[in-house]
Amino acid sequence: MRFLFVMDPATTMLPDKDTSFAFMRAAQDLGHTVYHCQPRDLFQRGADVFAMACVTQVSAAPPHVTQTAPELVEVAEMDAVLIRKDPPFDVAYAHLTQQLDLVKHRTLVVNDPAALRSANEKLYAFHFVEHMPPSMVSANPEQIRSFVVEVGGRAVLKPLDGAGGSGVVALATDDPNTRALIDLLTREGRELALVQKYLPAIRTGDKRVLLLDGEPLGAILRVPRPDDIRANIHVGGQVQPTELTPSEQALVADMGPKLKAAGLWFVGLDLIGGHLIEVNVTSPTGIQELGRFTGSRPEEAVIRWVATRAGELRTPALGA
Repeated sequence: MRFLFVMDPATTMLPDKDTSFAFMRAAQDLGHTVYHCQPRDLFQRGADVFAMACVTQVSAAPPHVTQTAPELVEVAEMDAVLIRKDPPFDVAYAHLTQQLDLVKHRTLVVNDPAALRSANEKLYAFHFVEHMPPSMVSANPEQIRSFVVEVGGRAVLKPLDGAGGSGVVALATDDPNTRALIDLLTREGRELALVQKYLPAIRTGDKRVLLLDGEPLGAILRVPRPDDIRANIHVGGQVQPTELTPSEQALVADMGPKLKAAGLWFVGLDLIGGHLIEVNVTSPTGIQELGRFTGSRPEEAVIRWVATRAGELRTPALGA
């Protein structure tokens, strides 16, 4: 099959960390052809979507990424499209999903473009509010300050469109910086931000649970540095093996079918102390670390699933 990866420049991938690199390697190992383009390389003529895409090969040995010259491809003729563009979800990202909406009935697009457009990674968690810690979204600095007092004097404040821990700050009622931090993240009351009760369990780690088609592939534990509240790998979080507790398994079992039904097939849930923090849907990471800890290749399971679903989608059209 032919798979098109729409993402950031392929040469920026880290061969020992990036999930997109693992997906490409698994696809080529299974005999598929990998194409790559950036969102800006897509264009339309009427309702037909095209891309200037490069055939791409990856390797553990340098050079890790090799690409052919760009060639014109019709996106609907690809067997599957994997959207792996890193956040933030901005206007250009929204336009990408709107373009790919035009082809998703003819070729598999993972995750579903309309679902990506609807599922802000911070706000979408509120569809499962029963699993969250006390949380609020507001642009009003006074409301946020009152919330911090209400939840015991400590909270975490996040921008709605951040990623990789960017912009995440700790708030405390006895910290003279708290007012300034709230003003900074809300742009003095002009932009919404997410505030959540501080969970001391973050000191033992943040679990990233990877789901495929509503079922868990496994989990990794990201432990923050002693001088930081953020456990993201990008900002220095250390990765350790972990298992899901019975209550976490129940949380995943509750959420999985709903995510699947929404077209959110490859998802990363972030859990702290058994509470849902975020639902990562744009380009979830952690599959390489999961594979190393389990001695398996979960990325192959994802690519096999994509190939099967792509075949199911295209077979009726081919037989028509």
